[in-house]
Parts: sequence; C-alpha cells; structure tokens
Amino acid sequence: MAQSVVLEGALLEGAIGKCCGAPVRAPLTRPEAEELASLLKAVADPARLQLLSIIRSAADCSACVCDLVPAVGLSQPTVSHHLKVLTKAGVLTREQRGTQAWFRLVPERLDQLGQIFA
Repeated sequence: MAQSVVLEGALLEGAIGKCCGAPVRAPLTRPEAEELASLLKAVADPARLQLLSIIRSAADCSACVCDLVPAVGLSQPTVSHHLKVLTKAGVLTREQRGTQAWFRLVPERLDQLGQIFA
C-alpha cells in the first residue's frame, strides 16, 4: 500500500520542480488560488469552451451573439447565460452595437489561463 507524504513550502517547490522539470516557483497564495479557481470554473464547460473557440477564431477575436447561437446549437437564453458567465470572469468584454451584443476576448485573461500550468 502506498503511503502519502505531505510536502510543504520549499520542499514542495523542489519536489514539483524535480518531478515535472519545471522551474521552481512559489506556491499560490490563497487569494491567487481562489481567483484562478474562479477563472477555471468559468471556462470549465463545453459550451463555454466552444464559444471561446469560435470567438478566438474570428478575424478580430470578436463575435455577435446572433452568430454564436446557431454556431453552438443552443437556445439564445442559454448562450447569453454562458456569455454572461465568461464576461463576469473577465474572459470576454461585451459591447452593445445598436440592437446587437458583441463579445471580444480579453487576451490578458487567456494568458492567465495559459500560465496556470506553465
């Protein structure tokens, strides 16, 4: 039977660095971990990942909600809910253009996602 070992502080950093080949970095503080968990929760949904992918693939990294609804095959209220969650998490910004809502990616938040496991 395997025995688990609790590692803390510098010992944990060294073990992760040796295990994963990653440079040694300080562990996350509780507020940093809570912020990143909130971000991960916002994108941890297949529909939201699909919406982000569609917006990211657009020429200017923005899309109208009217184009997103048919692209994901969900109802307009459901798509709007997912977009609201992503906007609240800071992954997207929303701009009203006449009667249409446009959503644009926030590159800095995407970078944060990319750095989580880097």
